[in-house]
Amino acid sequence: MVAVKPKNNESNSADALAKSQSGQLIIIGGAEDKEGECKILREFIRRSGGREARIVVMTVATSSPGELGSDYRYLFEKLGAAVVDIVDTERREDASSSENLEVIANATGVFFTGGDQARITEILKDSEIDDLLHQKFAQGLVIAGTSAGAAMMPDMMIVEGEGETNPRLDTVILEPGMGFLPQVAIDQHFSQRGRLGRFVSALIQQPAVLGFGIDEDTAIAVDGDEIEVIGNGAVTIVDVAHLSHTNLDESLHDEALAICGAKLHILPNGYRFSLKQRDCIC
Repeated sequence: MVAVKPKNNESNSADALAKSQSGQLIIIGGAEDKEGECKILREFIRRSGGREARIVVMTVATSSPGELGSDYRYLFEKLGAAVVDIVDTERREDASSSENLEVIANATGVFFTGGDQARITEILKDSEIDDLLHQKFAQGLVIAGTSAGAAMMPDMMIVEGEGETNPRLDTVILEPGMGFLPQVAIDQHFSQRGRLGRFVSALIQQPAVLGFGIDEDTAIAVDGDEIEVIGNGAVTIVDVAHLSHTNLDESLHDEALAICGAKLHILPNGYRFSLKQRDCIC
């Protein structure tokens, strides 16, 4: 469990949270539609270059890389991508493979499948692929991830936790993520698995003051300091920058947390949110 730190609202400025990047992120709550309209995957291809998109599917998180990689290759080719490559990094040394690095260097969009987010960081974090992805992202690369591929996006990620419970310190385990969207908390399969308690527990235990709980078949598309909701569910946004009271410092790990003064937004498809202003764009 990461160390518990009190909130310091002055050190978590909106400007730091909304640090501009040239690339875009599509962070998917899992179980995205793959048979009907494919709204989220279609948007990923469109933002990655449409019919000229060169897509890399990263299967690092899954224990079935061949099957899942083939499924996404079929889907992305069906949606019109020009090139779809699979990069399977089963071992740490695969993250420095010159062949894998070349494929990623030529990509316009990179997609992380679901599975186990701890595998993503164990194999890729602080590797040559990690460095290249951040470099390419700063130059305009679109990076998407579903389920585990969504969980790894912040600088601190939820590795596991208890659903359908009230917030307590022991309901969630946090570890360093990949840092594509720093200064926030992310949780996925949100409404479907009753994850509000663990989500707030994760948010309150780290310097981040803003969190996004993303439903299944729903995504947030992050472009600079603006977020757009895509899909058939909703995104629950919790802002704890200006709490009036919390018992965080006094609570033991198995005791209930009190959190007063948090701000809540629930946004469906098409709604937008400003990271800089930390408010809806209506």
